[in-house]
Amino acid sequence: MKTFVVRGSWCLVLILLVVGSPSAQRGTISNKPDTPFRLATFEAAGRTRIGLVLGSRIIDIPGANAALVRDEHLDAVPMPTDMRALIEEYSRVSARLYQIANYFRDAKLDGAPYVFELDKVAIKAPIKYPYNVLAIAANYKLHAGEMFPPGSPQQKAAEGADPDKEDPVFFAKSPRSCIIDPGEPYYIPAGRNIDWEGELAIVIGKPALNVPEARAHDYVFGYSIMYDVSDRGGSGRPLTGMFPGPNWFAGKSRDKCAPFGPVIVPKEFAPNPPHFHIVTKVNGAVKQDGNTSNWIWDEAHMVRYLTSILTLYPGDVISSGTPDGVGAGRKPPEFLKPGDTVTIDIEGIGTLATPMRAAASSGTE
Repeated sequence: MKTFVVRGSWCLVLILLVVGSPSAQRGTISNKPDTPFRLATFEAAGRTRIGLVLGSRIIDIPGANAALVRDEHLDAVPMPTDMRALIEEYSRVSARLYQIANYFRDAKLDGAPYVFELDKVAIKAPIKYPYNVLAIAANYKLHAGEMFPPGSPQQKAAEGADPDKEDPVFFAKSPRSCIIDPGEPYYIPAGRNIDWEGELAIVIGKPALNVPEARAHDYVFGYSIMYDVSDRGGSGRPLTGMFPGPNWFAGKSRDKCAPFGPVIVPKEFAPNPPHFHIVTKVNGAVKQDGNTSNWIWDEAHMVRYLTSILTLYPGDVISSGTPDGVGAGRKPPEFLKPGDTVTIDIEGIGTLATPMRAAASSGTE
C-alpha cells in the first residue's frame, strides 16, 4: 500500500492507493479445476521434469510455480519434482496446479524457459517407478470368450461371471524391470509369440487397504495407458510337470513388458465411472476396439479385491484388462514381428506407441 500526503491551507488529505499492491493481486487466479490438464514426466534441456500438458505445450511445473510466486505474488508452495511425490502430495499442491493451468491457459508463453512444445521433448513413463503394477486377467467377456474353446467350462464361466459373487484373477509385473517409456522398443525374444493387449491404467492416489466398493473411487488418482505385452509361448525348455496351467510369470513378466504412458489424466478431468474408448492398432490396422464400460469387474470391484489382499500406495498402477481382438484369439493366430509398431489410443488420454525390435541373441539391449 502506498500513502500520499497532500498539504494545503485548508486541509490535510490522505489518499490511499491500493491498486497494484502485491497483497491485492494475491489469490486473484482461480484455484479451482476450471482448466482440464494432463500430467507427464518428460526430458528437456538435459533434465527430467514433471509437466502439466495444455494443448500442444507442456509446462514445467516447478518452473511455472516459481514464476507465479515471483510475477503474480502468489504465496510460495513447495512443489515436488517427480510424479510419484506429486501424487502423494496432491491434496497439498492441487490448488496451485489449478492456478498454473488457469493462468497459462490464455497467457502468452513464447520464450518462457519453463514452457516447451510437446513434440520437442522426450516423454517418459509417467511414474518411475510405482511400488506395484497389478494386472487383471480376462476382464472383458468377449476377450475371455476368444481365449477359451467354445463351450468349454472356462468360456461358460466367463459368460456367467458375477463380479458380486466371484473374485477376479490378478498377476503382477515387476515395475523396475517391466515399465518402459512411450516410444521405447520392445525386443521380441527369438522363438516367442508376442501379442498385443491395450489396457486402461488406473493410478492409485493414496494408501489403500480394505477399501469398500462404495469408497473405491476416492482412492483413485487418475488414468493412463498400459500395454500388457503378452508372451503366448514358443520355443524353450518345458516347465516342470508339478504345476499344470499357464506360466503367468513367463507370459506376463518378461523384461520391458509394460510400456506405460504417455500421460496421466487426473480423475477430476475424467469420466466417472471411467468409461473410456480403447483402440489398439498394429501398423495402423485396428486390432482391438473396445470400451471399459464392458468390464466384468469394474474399478470399484478391482480396488476392493486388491486392497483386501495388500496395501496399494500412491502411484501404484492397476492394469484393468484388455478387450477382445488379441492375436492369440484370432483364427489363425497372429503375433508380432520385428518392425511392427503397436499403438494404443484411449480417448481423452492419448496414444501409447511401442515399436517391435528383434532381441539380441545374448547380453543386454
